Amino acid sequence: MSSEHRLIETTEAAIGRPVTVSSLAADLRALGVEEGMTLIVHSAMSSLGWVAGGAQAVIEALQRAVGPAGTLVMPTHTAHLSEPSCWRNPPAPESWWDAIRAEMPAFDPDATPVYGMGAVPETFRRMAGVRRSLHPHASFAAWGAHAERVLAGHGERPEALGEPLGDASPIGRVYELGGYVLLLGVTHENNTSLHLAEYRANYGPKPVETCWAPIRVDGERRWASYVDISFDTDDFERIGEEFERGTGLARIGRAGLATARLLPQRPLVDFAVRWMEQHRGERTRDL
Repeated sequence: MSSEHRLIETTEAAIGRPVTVSSLAADLRALGVEEGMTLIVHSAMSSLGWVAGGAQAVIEALQRAVGPAGTLVMPTHTAHLSEPSCWRNPPAPESWWDAIRAEMPAFDPDATPVYGMGAVPETFRRMAGVRRSLHPHASFAAWGAHAERVLAGHGERPEALGEPLGDASPIGRVYELGGYVLLLGVTHENNTSLHLAEYRANYGPKPVETCWAPIRVDGERRWASYVDISFDTDDFERIGEEFERGTGLARIGRAGLATARLLPQRPLVDFAVRWMEQHRGERTRDL
């Protein structure tokens, strides 16, 4: 039995009908998504059930839910465009490194596919009216009323690639706009907004790393480097759970077959900053 056959059977057993644009939009409205919202979306396509039209239908449902006055934002990251000696899962043979460095294509916002983030952001970045930022590792795609503001300047200057998820990033712009985080069938481990708290929180020492990426400058391909903190998602799930339990601000429901969470991003990030300053500081002192 194919995976799609199993998904059809699971969906039929759970809700007795396919998941559609209309049903998903209704689920999102019931969850609390409103017209005019700025929404950063993280998703797992397979968790939604069998969707008529696949990822395109999911995006159209999201667009319908926020309306023309709203804004959709998705991470379209490309961590594979990186220095091969740093690869760990899986590693590349050392004998390959020079060839990879010489031939790895430069990041192209139109051509470079999303890496390891699923079908929805990969489909989203190619849809009409969607723009993508220029950071070679941590790009975002956006559609809607505030798309230009959300993406402005992100990765446009090679000398300013650092802190790609910081205050000047699309994550920071969503914070400024009072936006929301939508988790569709994924956990807080996938919640990119929590990285903004890693920059802001006062704890230490924060490990740093040098990152390398192939880019184009004046039409020429070259490798660019920048220094960034070494992100740590090990406690993201705990932070999310304690935010939900302690604040009551999260809306939890269903979208298709998936568990969906809608969270106001600004209170979430502020909570995470305080949490990290307390608990990551404790963890550092214990080492």
